[in-house]
Amino acid sequence: MNNRPLRSLLYMPASNERALAKAENLPADGLILDLEDATVVAQKDNARASLAEKLATKPYGKKLVIVRVNDTSTPWYKADLQMAIRANVDVILLPKINTAAEVKAVLNDMKNAPKHIQLWLMIETPLALMNINEIAALATGSRLSGLVMGTNDLAKDMQIPLPTYEQPERLGFTSYFSSVILAAKAFGLVALDGVFNNFNDVDGLAFEANQAKQLGFDGKTLIHPKQLDVVNEIFAASDAELAFARKVVAAFDLPENAELGAITVDGKMAERLHADMARALLAKAEYYE
Repeated sequence: MNNRPLRSLLYMPASNERALAKAENLPADGLILDLEDATVVAQKDNARASLAEKLATKPYGKKLVIVRVNDTSTPWYKADLQMAIRANVDVILLPKINTAAEVKAVLNDMKNAPKHIQLWLMIETPLALMNINEIAALATGSRLSGLVMGTNDLAKDMQIPLPTYEQPERLGFTSYFSSVILAAKAFGLVALDGVFNNFNDVDGLAFEANQAKQLGFDGKTLIHPKQLDVVNEIFAASDAELAFARKVVAAFDLPENAELGAITVDGKMAERLHADMARALLAKAEYYE
């Protein structure tokens, strides 16, 4: 998934057929079809069955299709997991994970799933934060490929205030964000920011998305379609960034620069690593073209 854009991942309730139909035409990079928090207990089984029917039609084109299953302690986990595997989704998102041992058990449950189906984990408990390095290390040689912040659950358990108009900085979260992002990058996983609850606050969303980008998150999870355009724009490369990336790639492709480790492009030093970064940036920009 390294060159696939993951700017915006939109939660959609699996029990809401109208919302699932609307999602077909939304500009989200990925959809998190939620059998957990967004689906009440009385609707769990029906939601799973109707979601399976929906996914059988392959309605979402190039969007990344993620199913958030119920956690391993619930009576719905196994049925959710089996449905998602049969539906051949892109990613299974597991909530309420605490330890590497729990992740190993889920990976074992997925051992016969098609190889392309990835596992992502919600990082939303204090124990998960304490065990984050051991958890992330399981990505080596496995289908584990992503970590998603569950900021609402963390706020509850850690007694951290959620952002407000007056205090949007999320100071109580930043050290935890950094530990998760560091673990993710060390072991080659994607890291995605949590949700912004006030979907009518465009300025607050923009502040939080910019903060997430600066911290090193690959994208942001969202709760409402009206949040998509803001987040997509913030996490996308600007025209100027793309133009410079093309110049860097073109410069290193020149025969006279073939053996050089560093060159000058538009008055700036560019190393081979910058060429690699430029190619990745361009690949993401071209994904939906």
